[in-house]
Amino acid sequence: MENVMNVTTGRVRLSYVHLFKPYAHQAGQEEKYQTTVLVPKTDIATMARINAAIEAAKQKGTTEKWGGQCPPIVPTPVYDGDGVRPSDGLPFGPECKGHWVFTASSKADYPPEVVDKMGNPIINQSEVYSGMYGRVNVSFYPYTFGGKKGIGCGLGPVQKLEDGEPLAGGAVSAAQAFGAPQPQTAAPQYGAAMPATPGAANYRPTGQINPITGQPI
Repeated sequence: MENVMNVTTGRVRLSYVHLFKPYAHQAGQEEKYQTTVLVPKTDIATMARINAAIEAAKQKGTTEKWGGQCPPIVPTPVYDGDGVRPSDGLPFGPECKGHWVFTASSKADYPPEVVDKMGNPIINQSEVYSGMYGRVNVSFYPYTFGGKKGIGCGLGPVQKLEDGEPLAGGAVSAAQAFGAPQPQTAAPQYGAAMPATPGAANYRPTGQINPITGQPI
């Protein structure tokens, strides 16, 4: 039987990508593999499958987790990228405009498979970053946590389809982070060879003589 709560997206953009190492946004939070998925609003087919998965998860929650009662308002992980973020009320980033936005995650014990468009595992982690395009397999599920009921989104395999403009949620180069390399100055650096001092085996006079002592300066 087909699991309606499991969805493989069409072509989406990924942001806040943490697919090779678990990550926590705040200290003390559980570290998880995760990524934010940006689904174009033009991809009606993918959103139809996601909405069907969420409805199926609500039914599962009602019968198996919520005591036969579905709350009148069930929090879901999907948000309108043209609206505001639920966490702080600020607008979503410009990359979210024209998209549906949700975050999928998996526990640290379950790293997601990450493959290229041919289905081969991606070994070079630098090829996977925030801003790239791909497809993602996700599963929606009901939860009860801390007295709250809602729908969560689990992260499955990820397939990279093509490169994209890197987003702030991904890795940046040293030049992007610190600016272009600066010319080296003549000032000695830590670990550099320092001028020899009198008495040292490799000391050589500079050619200047102290007129009082008659010794090289």
